[in-house]
Amino acid sequence: MIAVLKHELSNYFHSLTAYIFSAFLLAFVGIGAMLYNIQSAVANFEYVLGFVCLGFVVIIPILTMRVIAEERKQKTDQLLYSLPIKTAEIVVGKYLALLVVYLVPLCIVASYPLIFAQYGEVYLPTSYGSLFAFFMMGAAMIAMGTFISSLTDNQGFAAGIAIPVILLNYYSVTLAEYVSSTALGSAIALIVLSVLLGVVIYHLTKNENLAYGVGIVLVLSISGLYYLDNSKFEGLLPDIMTKLSLFERFYTFVNGVFDLTAIIYYVTVIIFFLFLSVQSLEKRRYN
Repeated sequence: MIAVLKHELSNYFHSLTAYIFSAFLLAFVGIGAMLYNIQSAVANFEYVLGFVCLGFVVIIPILTMRVIAEERKQKTDQLLYSLPIKTAEIVVGKYLALLVVYLVPLCIVASYPLIFAQYGEVYLPTSYGSLFAFFMMGAAMIAMGTFISSLTDNQGFAAGIAIPVILLNYYSVTLAEYVSSTALGSAIALIVLSVLLGVVIYHLTKNENLAYGVGIVLVLSISGLYYLDNSKFEGLLPDIMTKLSLFERFYTFVNGVFDLTAIIYYVTVIIFFLFLSVQSLEKRRYN
């Protein structure tokens, strides 16, 4: 795993990937700091991080699109499979390299609250608590991007999928409130999500019985619950989307509350998508 980590870091810092990512992230933070902290004379640096969130739609795919897709395109993934290390160690090594690249510009950003504190009252615990949550949210999205990259050998396609996925997560709560204003709308939306889950399971496992089984059980369960008491579906989807949204949980920190459950959720998302990435590579390895 350490060898994979060193190799990936060497590739990132000997190419433009790490520098482009850092430049974009620092540019977004700089614009936000200028708008909120300097022009508007607002002391809350966490508002800047809330402003930068939408920038993840662009910068995370830039960072993750090549992590595994390029290996598959160049056929060098076959060399990785021949190494005396586990697939999980390969994925974790690549993921840790991405985190290091992500952490470098954040170390620079971490100096901003200290600088602003010299010219005004900045509540540092809230600023650095939000910065830590910002790091965890980005880490969760990087894990998501790693999984998407493992599904294809085309970097452009990997980025093209990651962008709408992150954008959908950003606007998921608003869209859910718009789509499911009624109990029936929530039920239909949940059924559609159940079908999509079955499709994802089939793509990962190629097991039709498992995919159909999960999809049918979920659809029947939702239909049965709706038939028994449809009042429980009023506003259900927006509530679920709020709990699942990476961004909505981060805004809790921006509002000055250190939410430990949000950190646990981010860690869960990281483990889940890294697990899916391992399974995706294992399937290709044994095929």
